[in-house]
Amino acid sequence: MTDADDDREDPLAAAGVDPVVPEDASGTEIPADTEVREFLREVAADVRGDSSESKQLSAILYRVSDLYDAEEETSPEEIYLNVRHIMRIKAEGGLRR
Repeated sequence: MTDADDDREDPLAAAGVDPVVPEDASGTEIPADTEVREFLREVAADVRGDSSESKQLSAILYRVSDLYDAEEETSPEEIYLNVRHIMRIKAEGGLRR
């Protein structure tokens, strides 16, 4: 790690995103909702384009839609951590530097 690496700001912090999930939100169960799930997946399909950003946004929306699918096992925390990991990798120039 170089000094330049130490100077980089966390992309989520730069965007003003609070990485702390409130304790009362962590145990909240999201009920299955076919209408919401299908809507989010339609939006994900609409925004998906050729750019890496549109593909990432589409993947995030699709993953969020899994919250409303009774057969999927995910949580807001898992999605948040996954998105944060992706944003950090992107900020560092990708997996292959």
